[in-house]
Amino acid sequence: MSEKKVMGAKERNKILILLFIGVFMGALDIGIVGPALPSMESFFNINTRASSWTFGIYILFFMIGTPLMAKLSDIYGRRSIYIMDIILFAIGSAITAFSFSFEMLLLGRAIQGFGAGGIFPVASAFIGDTFPPEKRGGALGIIGSVFGFSGVMGPILGGILLKYGWQWLFIINLPVAFILVVLSIYILPVTRRKWVPEFDWKGTVILSVFVTSLGYGLNQIQTNNFFASFFSLKVWPFLLISIFMILSLWKIEKRAKDPIIKVNLLSSKEVKLTTGIAIGTGLAQSAIIFIPSYAMIALGLSTSNASLMLIPLVLTMAISAPVVGQLLDRLGSKIIVMGGTFILIIGMIVISFSANNTYLFIISELLVGIGLITILGSPLRYIMLSESPANDRASGQAFININVSTGQLIGGTFIGTIIASQTGLYGFKTAYLLIAIVGIVILTLAMGLKNKKDSLKTMQRNFS
Repeated sequence: MSEKKVMGAKERNKILILLFIGVFMGALDIGIVGPALPSMESFFNINTRASSWTFGIYILFFMIGTPLMAKLSDIYGRRSIYIMDIILFAIGSAITAFSFSFEMLLLGRAIQGFGAGGIFPVASAFIGDTFPPEKRGGALGIIGSVFGFSGVMGPILGGILLKYGWQWLFIINLPVAFILVVLSIYILPVTRRKWVPEFDWKGTVILSVFVTSLGYGLNQIQTNNFFASFFSLKVWPFLLISIFMILSLWKIEKRAKDPIIKVNLLSSKEVKLTTGIAIGTGLAQSAIIFIPSYAMIALGLSTSNASLMLIPLVLTMAISAPVVGQLLDRLGSKIIVMGGTFILIIGMIVISFSANNTYLFIISELLVGIGLITILGSPLRYIMLSESPANDRASGQAFININVSTGQLIGGTFIGTIIASQTGLYGFKTAYLLIAIVGIVILTLAMGLKNKKDSLKTMQRNFS
C-alpha cells in the first residue's frame, strides 16, 4: 500500500462516521428479517426451515465475500472496493425487495451478504491506515458498537417497516447506499498497492466450496434427531467435503504467491492464539439466539415477551463497545480479553443456575453482553491490525471474520443439539455450562497474548 501520513482528527472523524454507517447498514440486515419471516413464508408459501435460509445464505456469502473483498482492497485500494461492496449490497437489496420467487429472494440475500462481507474488514483496515496506533482501539470500539445497535434496531425497524410490507425492509437500503457511495468518493482517501500479483483464484474457489459445504451440512442437522440426521446423505458427505477442502486450502495457500487467506500470519504466536479465541468466541456468541427460547421455559413468558429479553443484552453490547475501545488504548488487548472472558464465564454460569429468577436472568444477560463485546467488539481486530503488515491489513481482518463465523456455524448446531437431547431446562443449563467451559479455554489462550508494551512495538513496526 502506498505511504500515507496520519490524518488530522477532523478528517479521521469524518471517515469514522462514514465507515460506521456502512458497517451498521450491513449488520442491520442480519437481524432485520426476523420480524418479516412469517410474512415471507406466507408470501412465498414456504415453511420455517426453508425461510431460515434467508439468514443462512446471507452468512455463507458473507464468509465468502470477506476474504475475497479484503484481498482486493489490499491490492486495488480500500476506497474503490468499499464503494463496490456498498453497490453490491444495494443491488442485492433491490433484488430481494422486488423478488417474485423465493429463489430470487435467496439470490438477492446472497449478493447482499457478499457485499457486506467486504464492508466489515475494509472498514477496519481503513482505521489501520488512517488512525495512529494509540487511537485505533477507540475507533474500533465505535465500529464494534454497531453490532449492539443493530441488534436492537434491527427488530424494531423491521417491525415498523413491516406495516408497509416486508419489501420495505430492503428498499430502505437503497437511498442509504446511494448517499454512502457519494460521500465515499469525496471523503475516503485513495490507497493502492504498488504492484498487483497473480490473484489466488484457486484458493478463492476452494474456500467457497468449504464454506458452502460446511454451512449446508450443519444446516441439515436436526437437533431433535441428531445421530440419524448426521449420518444421512444430506449431512455427512458435505461435512466430509468441508474437512477435505480446509486441508487442501491450507496446502494451496502456503504455496500461493499472494494467498487470499494469509496463512503465513499464523507463524505469529499472537495470531494463533487469536484464531482460537475468535472461533471459541463465535461459538459462545451463537448461544445468544437461544436466550428467548430459554426465557419462555424458565420464566414462563410468551413468545413476544421472551424476544424482548434480548434487549438488555444487545443494549449492553452497544453501550459497552466504545468504552471497551477506550480502555483498549489504555490497558492493551491482553488485559481486556482476559477481563471480558472472565465476565463471560460468570454470566454463563449465572444464567445456567439462576434461570428461574427474572432479575438474575437479566443480570446474567448483562454479564454475557459485556463479556462478548469486550472480546469481539475491538480487541481481536486490534490484535490483527497490530500483527498484520500494512499491505495485508484487510486480509488480517477478514481472517478474524472467518474464524468467528466458523465458530458461529458450529456453535449453533452444537448448542441446539445439546438442548434437544435433554428435557426442558436441563438442556439449556447444560449448554450454557459447556459454553462457560469454552470460556475457560478462551481465558487460557488469552493468558498467552502479548502485553501492551510488546503489542505497541509490533504495531509501530507494521504501521505505515
